[in-house]
Amino acid sequence: MVAPVAHGMIFVHSAPRALCPHVEWAAGRAIGRAVNFTWREQPVLRGSQRTEFYWEGPAGTGAAIASALRGWEHLRFEVTEDPAAGSDGGRWIHTPDLGIFYAQTDSAGNTVIPEDRIRAAMENAGTDALELHRELRLALGQAWDDELEPFRHESDFSPVVWLHSVG
Repeated sequence: MVAPVAHGMIFVHSAPRALCPHVEWAAGRAIGRAVNFTWREQPVLRGSQRTEFYWEGPAGTGAAIASALRGWEHLRFEVTEDPAAGSDGGRWIHTPDLGIFYAQTDSAGNTVIPEDRIRAAMENAGTDALELHRELRLALGQAWDDELEPFRHESDFSPVVWLHSVG
């Protein structure tokens, strides 16, 4: 049986210049073909580069890409895989300080927290509302999002797509 075709995005938010060709090689190996990224300066971290890349491959390719990239010092990235027939979507986030985070996603790209994870958060928090809040933020990957948010904003050097109405 052939795996359904999936697609998603690779967002490398910061990579040292010297690491960029290795990131391309690792991602290409996970995707199953050579890839070439368009690298731009990352203004938030001097000397680092950023890129975005759309990929297609068998379901599970997102996990393979994240596995190939995880653990590299100084690399910040996100990998998404959209849901496909018979497979959930996913989002993998990595920062040097926090390591890797995974969350299942729905067809709109929202993070899905499984029932057992919510029950565990409630059990861990007991009657402490602040602890429940902390547990749910952890389940949503909030610390990863907080750390990456400054890196997500486009620099002045990135291409701009203008949308306008004609008529």
